[in-house]
Parts: sequence; C-alpha cells; structure tokens
Amino acid sequence: MADAAEIQGPSASPARRLRRAGVLLAGAPLLAGLLQLTAAESAQAAPADSVSVALDSLTPSAPTEDDTLTVSGSVINNGRQSVTGAHVGLRVGPLLNTRSAIDGIAQHPDDLRGGTGDELGDKYTQKFSKLIPGVAEHFSISVPVDELNLGKDGVYSFGVSVSGKTSARPWDQTLGIERTFLPWQSSEADTKSRTTFMWPLISSTHMTARTGAGERQTPVFQDDELAKEIAPGGRLAQMMDLGRDLDVTWVIDPDLLAAVDAMANGYRVQQPDGTSKAGSRENQDIAKQWLAGLQKAVADKEVVALPFADPDLASLAHTGTSVTGSLSHLKDATDVAALTVKTVLHVTPTTDFVWPVDGAVDPSIIKVATSAGADRVIARSDSLRESAGLPYTPSAARPIGGGTTAVVADARMSTAFEGDLTKADTSTLAVQQFLAQSLEANVQKDEQRSFVVAPQRTPTASQAQAMATAVKALQDGNWSQPETLTGAANAKPDPDATTRIPSTSAYPSSLRKQELPRSAFEQIADTQDKLDNFQVILTDQSRVVTPFGRAINRGMSTSWRGQAAKADRFRTDVLSYLDNLGGQVKLIDKSETKLSGRSATIPVTVQNNLVQPVGHLYLRLSSTQPTRLKIAGKAYDEQPVEVSGGHSQSVKFTTSANANGRATVLAQLYTEDGQEYGDPVSFDVKVTEVTPTVMLVIGGGVLLLVLAGFRMYTQRKRAAARQAEEEGPDGAEADSGDEAGNPDDAGDRLPEESGAPAGEAGPDQPGDPAPDTAPESTDPSGTGERVDR
Repeated sequence: MADAAEIQGPSASPARRLRRAGVLLAGAPLLAGLLQLTAAESAQAAPADSVSVALDSLTPSAPTEDDTLTVSGSVINNGRQSVTGAHVGLRVGPLLNTRSAIDGIAQHPDDLRGGTGDELGDKYTQKFSKLIPGVAEHFSISVPVDELNLGKDGVYSFGVSVSGKTSARPWDQTLGIERTFLPWQSSEADTKSRTTFMWPLISSTHMTARTGAGERQTPVFQDDELAKEIAPGGRLAQMMDLGRDLDVTWVIDPDLLAAVDAMANGYRVQQPDGTSKAGSRENQDIAKQWLAGLQKAVADKEVVALPFADPDLASLAHTGTSVTGSLSHLKDATDVAALTVKTVLHVTPTTDFVWPVDGAVDPSIIKVATSAGADRVIARSDSLRESAGLPYTPSAARPIGGGTTAVVADARMSTAFEGDLTKADTSTLAVQQFLAQSLEANVQKDEQRSFVVAPQRTPTASQAQAMATAVKALQDGNWSQPETLTGAANAKPDPDATTRIPSTSAYPSSLRKQELPRSAFEQIADTQDKLDNFQVILTDQSRVVTPFGRAINRGMSTSWRGQAAKADRFRTDVLSYLDNLGGQVKLIDKSETKLSGRSATIPVTVQNNLVQPVGHLYLRLSSTQPTRLKIAGKAYDEQPVEVSGGHSQSVKFTTSANANGRATVLAQLYTEDGQEYGDPVSFDVKVTEVTPTVMLVIGGGVLLLVLAGFRMYTQRKRAAARQAEEEGPDGAEADSGDEAGNPDDAGDRLPEESGAPAGEAGPDQPGDPAPDTAPESTDPSGTGERVDR
C-alpha cells in the first residue's frame, strides 16, 4: 500500500484540485485550437505530396452486365519527393440518390475526403515502382462489370485513386483521386424518358452589306474566318460530321446557310484599306462540299430555323422596343428564315421556336417572342425554376398562357459541356456527368417524361466531340429514347410543374450587361429610314433592299454579346455604305449663272453613278427672290427625273426676270412621296435686264447702220456705171486705171467682186457673236438660248 501511495504521490487538497480544474478548463479552447491548427497544417501539407489523376477514357460510358469496363488515363507526381510502391486502383462508391449529390461530386472530383468506397483489389490495379516528380505515367485497367458488385439500377460514384509512400511520409496512403460517375441500367428500363438534344449550327456574323456592282452582286465578307470553320477539321465541319450519325434536332441560323451559299458561288473579302479582294477558289470548293454534306445530314431529321441572324430577343425586349420599328425587324427575320433554309438545304424547317440567350426569360422576352409569330419559347430550368418542391424533374413543355408554350430545357444536362474540354479527362468527366444526370432524372418517377437539352449556341470542336460521345452513349443506353423538339413541345405537360414566368428584375445581371444598348437600335432605325427613302427611286429595289435588310438583321444578332465595339463598327459600316450608295444619285454643283434679257432657260444636271436606272424623282427649282426672278412664272417649278445607270441628265427650267441684280436659286431632288432626297444645290443668277431706253438707243443705231449701208450701195453702183462708160468697147482705159491702182475704188467693190465667198461679207461680219437673248418680248425665250455659266 505504501508503494501504491508513493506512486500516486501526496493527495491534493480540495482547493488545489479546484485550481487545477480551472486551469484545465481555461486551456481547453487553446488545446482545441492547437488540434485544429495541426489538422489544418496536415491538410495543407497533403498537396505537397499529392499526385494528380487524369481519367482520359472510361468505356463503355454506360456499361451493362456483359461488358468489360476499361479505364485509362495518367498520373503525375506534383510533389518534390519521389513516390515509391505506388499503384492505381479502382473504387466503386455508394449509389447516389439525388441529382444534387451528382452536382457535389462534379464540383470537387479530386477531393480526397469524399466518399469513394474501397478498392476492388490487387487484381485490378496497376503498380509503379516509382513516380518521379513532374513525370506523367499512363495506366489502363480493365475489369468485368460483374466484378464491380453493382446493386440496384442507378448512378454510382466511381473513382480512380493512386496510393504510395514518400520519404517524408513512409506509409501507404492515398495521394490522389479522380471521381466520376458510373451510370448503371442493367437492362431495358420499364419506363424510358424521351430526350431531345438540340444540335446548334450557329456562327458569328461574317457578311457585310457590301456587294459587287455587277449583275451577280458578289457579296463581300468581313473576313475569311468562316472558311476555317467549315474546312475539314474546323468547328462547323465537325459539327456537321458528328451530327450526321446522331438522332438530334438541328437548330440552324439561316444566316449561316446564306453565308456559306454565297461563298460557294464566289465572294470577296474586305481589306483594311477599304478595298476587297476575291475569295479563293479553294474556299469556294470547301463551301460547296460542306453544304452538300449538310444536305445529306439533315435529309431525314427535324430542322428548326431560328429567325435570320439569330436576333438577341432579350436586348430587343429590354431596350429595343423603346425605339420605333425595332419589332418589325424580328418579324422580317422570321419570315425570311424558312425561305433561306428551304432554298439552301431543300428541307422545310420548323419556324415556330425562338431561343433566348441561355434560356433566360421574363415577361417582356415572352411578349417579344410571340409578337414575331413564335408560339414556342426555349427556356431553361435555372430560369423557369420549380417552386412547388417537386421531388422529380417534370416534362419540358409548360403552357404559359396565350397559346404559348415554354419548352424548358434541363439546366444540368444543358450546361454539362461548357468549359475547356480540350483535355481528354475533362471531356470524359463531362460525358459521365451528363449521363449520370440523365439516368438519375429517369429513375425519379415511374412515368414517362420528356427532357430537352439545349447546349451552348456555338460549341467548340472539343465540346462538340464530347456532346456527340454523350448522345451516342445515351441513345445506346437502356433508359432513354430520342425525341424531336416538336415532339417535346407537344408532349402532355405536368400539371404540377411551374408555369410562372420570372419577373424582369430576376433576369441575370451578368446577361443584361452584355445586351445591345439603345443606341444600337437607334442606329438600326436610322439605317432603315434611309433605306426606305433610297429604295423608292430604284427600278430594281431587290439589289439594295435584300443585302441591307439582311445586314440590319445581323446588326441585332445574339453573336454580338460581349463584342460591343465590334458590333458598333459593323452597324456604322452598314450605315456608311448606304449613305455612299445614296450619294451616287445627286445634283451637280453649279457656278453663278448670268441671265441677259427678260427670260432664259437654266439647265440643272442630275448624275446617277449607280449601275441601275433611277426614277420616281422630281427636281424642284426654287427662287428665293421671286419678285426678281421667277421659275416658270412662279416661285418654283418641278419636273420628273429619270436617269439611266452611269449617266447624267440635264433638266431645263424656264426663268423670267423682273429686275436687275442677283437672285439665289435652290435645286432639290424629291421622291414621289414628297421626301427630300440628297443635298440641295444653291447657286446665284445674275440678272442684267435690257431697259426700254437702251432698246431705243440700240434701235436707232441699227437704223443708222442700215441707212449708211444703203448709201454705200448706191455710191458703188454709180461708180460702176461711170467706169463702164469711160472704158468704151475695148476696155483699154480700165486696164490702165487698174495698173495705176486706186485704193479708193477697191474699197468700193462688192464682196463677190473682191473674191470673198458669198454670204460672208456685208454688214454682219463673220466675227460678230450672236446675241445672248432674243429682242425684248413678252414671250418666254426659246430652248436654244444660251445661258452664261
């Protein structure tokens, strides 16, 4: 007992025990903090020894009972120390019972703390004696599906992990993991969901409003980027090739078809200096091949044509409707869509769908969509959110009133292929996530439902490849069957699904920042006004209305989001080019005109540098001082104008003067509907009126000239008679007189006698100019009168 007492030490007093307890209680928070710090340091230290795992391939993506699952990828040591005794193993985690659980794993696929299950065993591992820092090692493991010990149908968590030792941590540990999903539907599902996958063929704006002057009107492109997209290996070339073998609904922007068709028939490319050069023959052939391939690909598929140039419905709804005439462009874009697709692809498309950006809707967007004639709006479930707390995903079709149906795409499946999928592991994870969400949605309820997938508008080539892999796996799977977009819209709606459109204030601010400003729609309206004024004078309006009408549609395209400066340059170029064309029909400037006399004719010249004739124009000549100068007896006169292509036409106006001095005259072209056309031309007319006194003096002078001429004539006649008498019969004296010379007599000879041609001598000498105007008269001057300019 004594030993025992010694070991225990002296017994503490009650007071001391209380002090010790207080110290322990006070130190407890500090101890907890130290433990947390140690744990945090341990967690932070783990990445220093971590090994990243890339899951490059998992085939088949949705295995069945008789399959063998093959998993391949690579591991890379991110630490500073080599990893020894390493091996890669497969782990099957628990069954995931909710779509949210899938979201959680997808957000953190490399989290070591997540539940991953146990490894399958050494039989299905791949060993590495050493993992050197920074050096990738590849692995490939195959396992029969029946060895995975999967239970009931559904989605399982599936992981690939790497374990090993380091000199700093010399025990076996998990150093890295990549988690994904294993969709498991062992046999045909009793109830299969219907899935619509929208396959978008949409590009950015490539064509300008400019065309060549010839009959073919060769189109001018902004750049040659479209040729790269449709060339073998290009984004759109792969979209066409991949979609050919898939059961999808093609969603096409008709502007893309119009651009490729224009390229196939010859095109030009705009240059930085404002000129353009011919597109290559090689690119023409590429365009022809792409169109031929697309025609075959869509021959037996549903084709949905968006309004021409894919107009930005949200921008139009939020800012464009405040500018008069904006909605008319949307209706025009819808009308031309079907014709374009049918002409180029030889199929009749569906045109009653519209697709707002990211499927985000509000009441104003729905109103704009229906005003264009569309009664089916493609929305998305993260915009049209369920508010009734349904434990399942309802069908896509939602009647929202007024005969309009919102076709609500599933947000989880639609956004599965966003981001950088150029790496094999990210692409594989996207495919598995998509399939997992699809299967999980199907097992939620024993009732057939219709789901719609609306991916991003312009997938990259790598994103398109991942999409194609997922769609093929889905169509080969046991839980889903394909459906057209029209079929999904016509499906029986779920009575418990929400049909309430979110308010305008709920529209995402990130999307609103990218919208077209009001100034863009004002510029479009200005362009349309000028186009309306210009087309009135044309004999072939289609040469101008068609290219500019389509350019106006492109000016409000969804493709301009995030490219405000580029969009503004495009619209400015359209308007500038229209102004340039309109300026080809104009009045020629006139200098000061001198008017001598009471009346004269003033010509005004209209020049047409277009290749086509113009008409339906009137030229009005107005006097700003009608008391001094009148036009056709009044303040102004107007005459119709028609001018052939590449020619000028002079229009003559009769004027009359009432007083001397300058009078300003204004010439202006007008269209038939009374609208001014082009700039006016102003010039001065200097009037020099001939007064009665001056006319009397001139008349007296003329009379004196006549009398003098008569006197000279009689004197010459007398002198000739005298000379004849003096010469006699033989004329000897006359010869003597001629030899002596008599300048006085020579000056008295008649013109015919002096050798001058008849009619060129006499009172009116050849150098005398004709008078500017006729003698004063109350009648207007004839058209032949000369007007000094």
